[in-house]
Amino acid sequence: MTEVKRNNFGEWPHGGGAVEKILLRSDSVKMEVISLGCIITTLETKDRDGKFSDIVLGFDHLEGYINKHPYFGAVVGRVANRIARGKCVIEGQEYQLPINNGPNSLHGGIKGFDKAIWAPEVLPDGVRFFRASPDLEEGYPGELKVWVTYTLKDGELMINYRAQSSKTTPVNLTNHSYFNLAGQGSPNIYDHEFTIKADAYLPVDETQIPTGEISSVQDTAFDLRKPVKLGQHLQKFQLNGFDHNFCLTQTKEPGFCARAYHPPSGRMMEVYTSQPGIQFYTGNFLDGTLKGKGNHAYLKHSGFCLETQNWPDAVNQPHFPDALLHPGEEYNTTTCYKFSIS
Repeated sequence: MTEVKRNNFGEWPHGGGAVEKILLRSDSVKMEVISLGCIITTLETKDRDGKFSDIVLGFDHLEGYINKHPYFGAVVGRVANRIARGKCVIEGQEYQLPINNGPNSLHGGIKGFDKAIWAPEVLPDGVRFFRASPDLEEGYPGELKVWVTYTLKDGELMINYRAQSSKTTPVNLTNHSYFNLAGQGSPNIYDHEFTIKADAYLPVDETQIPTGEISSVQDTAFDLRKPVKLGQHLQKFQLNGFDHNFCLTQTKEPGFCARAYHPPSGRMMEVYTSQPGIQFYTGNFLDGTLKGKGNHAYLKHSGFCLETQNWPDAVNQPHFPDALLHPGEEYNTTTCYKFSIS
């Protein structure tokens, strides 16, 4: 059985209303998520000695999430990842989106879904959040109705994303949690082992936009089909870190795509998705200036993201998977995180 409780997390400034916190608890996972940005603020799992630790980066108080931060724990949209120069042409009309990442638009723009208050509905084993994104919010066409559902059963966290639009619009939703299986506040993730079931990845230009090429991982640093220890791997290939989309075989039901394992604690996290891509990001832009939970400074490579998604800039690259949602259709995709001990 999953226990579900609903509390107040704080007040949005300037009369913006209450931010609620929903606690989900099973025998092996304790999780807290707030109505601001559907942010996962806490995710505790057991190590092989049965000890719980919080494995997601974030803040103790609402103030941290209101201030600028790198999308800790949030649902990002209307379009996750980057759109080149913030431009896209939809049904013959060009739309200009906010530029907020070098020359590009990132994670829905300046006030994306991560900065909105969502309406929660408590379920027997989870919570469903809803919001309606108005026509031309952050430049995107159409009113978009969005439902994000978190369901916790034993060691499995399921996230389902649904959306419907009044006009043709790009949609690409994901969760941007930063994990550290040693426990948040641990200095780095170099002792983690990573596996990604992908035969290809997308090379990017200097602004992190895909070049359009779909490259084989064979004989490259991007071949993660067998487990690699991150620290040794970055050193071997002289890499600053990963911030790349890996190309998956898209399936109707969520299929296995990635695994993170922390040998010292025994914690393992497996990712299953129905999406065509997963962005592996190793916290390259964390630099110690942000103080998180327990006043820990979040250093470079102190957390990782495995963001299930459509491919970056897909709206501008016709040979990438279709990123458009049309009126009368429903966007519906599910990602599952399975937490276990090995």
